[in-house]
Amino acid sequence: MYLCTRLCDKTMKKAILITLSLFIASASALRAENAGVPAECEDVMLQAFYWDSYKTKTSTDSKFGRTKWIDLMKDTAAINANFDVVWFPPSAGPTGCGVGYSAKQYSNQDSDWGTKAKLQELITALHKGDTKVLADVVLNHRGNLNSWCNFFTDNFGSYGTYTLTQQHICRNDECFTNSKSSCYNAASTDRGANDTGDNFDGARDLDHTSEYVQNWSKAYTQWLMGEMKYDGFRYDMTLGFHGRYLKMYNEAAQPYISVSELWHSIDRQKQHLQECEYNTMVFDFQAKYSMGGIVSGSYGKLNANKSFEGLRKHGLSRYSVTFIDNHDTFDRGNAYGDNQYTKSTDLTTATNKDVVLQASAYMLMMPGIPCVFYPHWASYKSEINELIAVRKRVGIHSESQVLEETSGQYRYSATVQGHRGQVIVRVGKFRSTTVPEGFELAVEGGDRGQYSVFVKMNDQAVESQESKVESREKFIQNGQLYIRVGEAVYNAMGQTVR
Repeated sequence: MYLCTRLCDKTMKKAILITLSLFIASASALRAENAGVPAECEDVMLQAFYWDSYKTKTSTDSKFGRTKWIDLMKDTAAINANFDVVWFPPSAGPTGCGVGYSAKQYSNQDSDWGTKAKLQELITALHKGDTKVLADVVLNHRGNLNSWCNFFTDNFGSYGTYTLTQQHICRNDECFTNSKSSCYNAASTDRGANDTGDNFDGARDLDHTSEYVQNWSKAYTQWLMGEMKYDGFRYDMTLGFHGRYLKMYNEAAQPYISVSELWHSIDRQKQHLQECEYNTMVFDFQAKYSMGGIVSGSYGKLNANKSFEGLRKHGLSRYSVTFIDNHDTFDRGNAYGDNQYTKSTDLTTATNKDVVLQASAYMLMMPGIPCVFYPHWASYKSEINELIAVRKRVGIHSESQVLEETSGQYRYSATVQGHRGQVIVRVGKFRSTTVPEGFELAVEGGDRGQYSVFVKMNDQAVESQESKVESREKFIQNGQLYIRVGEAVYNAMGQTVR
């Protein structure tokens, strides 16, 4: 087991092998100045909650622990030692809004997760350990005050005070067609514009074409960073409004990381990135579904040259936040959840442990920003921390290059280039366990040893990639991102267009 220091310090000058081509160098430098998308990022993220994990007594709490602010405060030393970014649940209130995805008053940060004071204390403790904190931001919709169509006032101090009305609700929201609603069949002048995305029928969808809603959204995100000291955002249900608005809010607030929840196809995710003009990352749902092949033993699904579907296959790993499970996909023990790794909420059985750790070994050695799910970390802390330490030692980052070997149904192997060395990751019970020449065995894990990671560090200091590339210029044309390198022009996937 390797112990490592925080080698992923964001102020450290990053270097990679100078043998990487100019083409790869220019493609990996896309939109370096954009809010929310750090370049060649070595961060590892923790989702520090799961569904209903604020509750004291539930069937899941007995296995994974409660995650209110006061509970996470006790774990800050371990979090700071292993993670660079922590994703918190929605912290808007008031108390009684449950998990928080239909919060009612955004300037009220007393929620079921704890008080505003405890939240600020927790954020301060994590910042002292150089760990950044993401707010879960719900801008697509919000809960109401005491009827279908009225809302609490939000006082964001110097950022402004706002009171939304039914004129700020999308005109095709169900509140205008449901006879039980207080604004049923309201006149067109008392409604907003049509929704610019998918409808969410659990709360009121907000009209982001409205300048007032835009200003409210910008004030809220700026306030979260200025007042609450969050560092970035996880945007909930970005299917619900056009990406141009998310770009607007990110440019106003300037988050360190922005990540969109968008669980549709790769084509839809690519469209979203284009709409945002590449000012956000997205959760890589297709990569998650490909990792589901571990459950069935279909290891070929991990290989981008075969049936793997994820942003890495399309040259967009820089915009990928990878994950095995989250609060929605996780089996909650009820009708909800879309879990492909565990068939029950109990992750502590031997069979499930093998699956989760193989998926973790794969994810933590791959490009993108990996997001570890709290129940996995709580259940297999030492194994996952060990894998994180190897990733940091080698300097695997969001744009690392991957050389995949031919994988069979029961095994997978790949070589991944980091800033400071290389890893070879192998998963599956029929993988080769031979130590490759020039490498050393770093990790071999699982109850039946179903994953291995080998490491080779760089022999000498290498030159900065930035000193080897020509000047680059990015530009948007017809909603598409392009990068000009010298006389050549590439699209977002690195393909030469002229």
